[in-house]
Order: sequence, then structure tokens, then C-alpha cells
Amino acid sequence: MEPIISLKNITFRYQADQVQPALQDLSLTVNKGEWVAIIGHNGSGKSTLAKTINGLLLPETGNISVGQLELNEENIWTIRKMVGMVFQNPDNQFVGATVEDDVAFGMENQGIPREEMVPRVKEALEQVKLTDFAAKEPARLSGGQKQRVAIAGILALRPDIIILDEATSMLDPEGRQEVISILKEVKEKYQLTVLSITHDIDEAANANRILVMREGQLMDEGTPAQIFSQGPNLIEKGLDLPFPERLKQSLEDRGVSVPEKYLTEEGMVDWLWTSFLNK
Repeated sequence: MEPIISLKNITFRYQADQVQPALQDLSLTVNKGEWVAIIGHNGSGKSTLAKTINGLLLPETGNISVGQLELNEENIWTIRKMVGMVFQNPDNQFVGATVEDDVAFGMENQGIPREEMVPRVKEALEQVKLTDFAAKEPARLSGGQKQRVAIAGILALRPDIIILDEATSMLDPEGRQEVISILKEVKEKYQLTVLSITHDIDEAANANRILVMREGQLMDEGTPAQIFSQGPNLIEKGLDLPFPERLKQSLEDRGVSVPEKYLTEEGMVDWLWTSFLNK
């Protein structure tokens, strides 16, 4: 596996006299093409971590490299072109009068010629299934559609890495699902690396690997199956369980024999169907 993001012994404080650092001697690696979810309760350092990766925040100690480049003054703008960030509230990211104007904005800032911008905008909107909304005002779209516009603006810049900083937290379940579905498609098509900072355990279940943070430190890591199968131990870490695990616990409390292995929602439906409904 080829590392694309590497943090070594990162410490960051928002204020010099801050007793508990926001990030404390943190080391981790994200491999090229991975989808890594970072979970943890409020104040665990998740969003701070995201902002150190593209230089929005500079650590007081440690080293960061992105795409084999060390994060420093010489490389920071090259690295920022490699990393696209989608934030919690898409309304704060809109600057264009129309959807297509907004998708083009980042490319205009990079000085990309118009003859190259036009097909990139068209392709990005096709990828997020918003071609018919190109001339619409972003403010008139649904929450899920707005986040898809924000994602299109990132895709048009052709980054290697997309960081989702609580990007689905303000969406309803339908909007959340449509955004996750789009991200799965574009990740596979462009072989992107995705780093998802999230409170949503069900969103994290889509990742290849999960990192659990607490008080600025990495407390645990593993596949969704390894992390979520911890059950009550995960709750002790201040985290919730995904819906299939909660359902398994409820069934077990009622005397139903359930599989020991971790099941996704789809896997849980298949098990229920074959165990009960199909008899």
C-alpha cells in the first residue's frame, strides 16, 4: 500500500498556554485509494486534524507529508491543490450566482483557461447527477443537492484527496444517503482517497478503515467490523453503535440468536430475510 498522507508526532494547541493540546503526539498514515473515517466525540481533535493536513493549521511539533511532499511553506500550495475539503454547511461555500458558476469558481482562482473549465464543469455536474440544475441558484436547492454542488466544485479541481469535515451532519437521512452514494461512485471512478471526519457511525461504516480519536490522540483503529463489533466498549469510548449492531443487541436481549460477526445494513436485511421472513 502506498501512503498518501502521513502524520508523525503531531502536536497542536490553539493557544500557547492551552494545557490539553487539541492534537497530542499524533501519528497516522492514510494509504492511496483508501476511505478512512475518523470518529470521536466533540473535542476529540477530528476537525483540527483535517485542517492540519492541508496547512490551514500548522502544528507546533511533528511532520506532515501529503503525496510524498513535506508540508512546508515551499510545498503548501502544491499540497492544497491535491486536497479538496467539503465542510459541514454548504451555504458557507457558495459564491456563484448559479450552480455552474459555483463549480467553476475554484478553477477560476487557479487560473485554469475557460476552454478547459467548461468541460470540467459539465463532467463534474454529471458525476454528482446535477446536470439539469446547472443554471439554478444554489440557495434554492435541497441540503443534499447543495452538498453535491460542493463536491462537484472539488471534483472539477481534480484533487487526489477529498476530506469531508462533518459534510453530512446537517442533512436528513435521504440527503445523507444520496451524498454518500455519490462519493462512493466518484471515489471508485477517479481512485480518490477519502478522509471522512464524522459523528455519523452509519457513514463511517462505509469506510475501509476507521480511526477512533479521543482528547487529541488516536485511541483505536481497524476495519468497521473490528471497531463496531466492540459493542459496549465502543459506547464507553463515548461513541454510538451503527444501526445493525443496535438491532442485533435488541434482538439478543429478547432471546434471539444473532450472528457474532459485524453486519452492514444490507447484511442485516439478508440475514433477517433468510432467517425469518423466508421460512
